[in-house]
Amino acid sequence: MNELNQELLEVLNTPVIQTFWTNFITGEITLLTGIVWLVVAGSVSIFGGAIGGVLLARKDLGFGLAASIGGLFGPVGVLPAIAIGLIVLKFV
Repeated sequence: MNELNQELLEVLNTPVIQTFWTNFITGEITLLTGIVWLVVAGSVSIFGGAIGGVLLARKDLGFGLAASIGGLFGPVGVLPAIAIGLIVLKFV
């Protein structure tokens, strides 16, 4: 177990990871932090879309199908908006 901790510390102390965390915490938008924010926004939009689908169509489609369809349609509007917003914030 100690060897695993040592290897993990070596990976976390590399300059690339240190730069990523510095940029991520300070709010500087780079390609890597933008991708991470897109993944976070996509995950939240899938969860929100599933909840919205269940609230809107649970009686007509059933819980499972409504959640699946909502989870698929949730990111459709969110991901392009987040991508455009990150690009605007990067260059403004």
